[in-house]
Amino acid sequence: MPNQHTTALYCEEHTSTPDALLLELERETHLRTLSPQMLSGRLQGQFLRFISLMLRPERVLEVGTFTGYSALCLAAGLPEHGILHTIEANDELAPLIRNYFDRSPHAGRLTLHVGDAADVIPTLEGPFDLVLLDAGKLDYIQHYHMVLPLLQPGGILLADNVLWDGKVVQNEQDDTTRALRAFNELVHRDDRVENLLLPLRDGLMMARKK
Repeated sequence: MPNQHTTALYCEEHTSTPDALLLELERETHLRTLSPQMLSGRLQGQFLRFISLMLRPERVLEVGTFTGYSALCLAAGLPEHGILHTIEANDELAPLIRNYFDRSPHAGRLTLHVGDAADVIPTLEGPFDLVLLDAGKLDYIQHYHMVLPLLQPGGILLADNVLWDGKVVQNEQDDTTRALRAFNELVHRDDRVENLLLPLRDGLMMARKK
């Protein structure tokens, strides 16, 4: 049986290649950041892009920008009047993010907010059609409770890294694993949504607001 890494590599090799700007951002993220594994990457990036292209969301919210790769993928389906708000706590990443946003076909529809998501989210006007949670994992439950009221009925919420390198399934007991397990249980038992947990990359929770 092929291992998980071999399977993921095969999947990437049989997925459409990202555009030149995303490839450049991927390289620069590996060169300039200490945790390049936080990048969504080609397989998940293409999944996010497809979701956006299918939904054609007018308003998108991303909590946790990192270097902007996933935001650029989510922006693919924005209509001409659409807008994507993305929140990043690390102000040192802002120049890199803005450089790629400004060079993308979606420049003018991407708004970067630098600060604590708990402070920024209440300043944003909903409703949103698509939300991605990808910031601090210990804050997922707080962010979920904050953004769900802003999500349009029928809208989609995604949360990344919910398997945490398999630790959630293995029932390990570090703080992050416990927090993600609690988050997964919360979403699964929340009667305001229906959910699907995908074993894509590091685990992607998808919830549709009823």
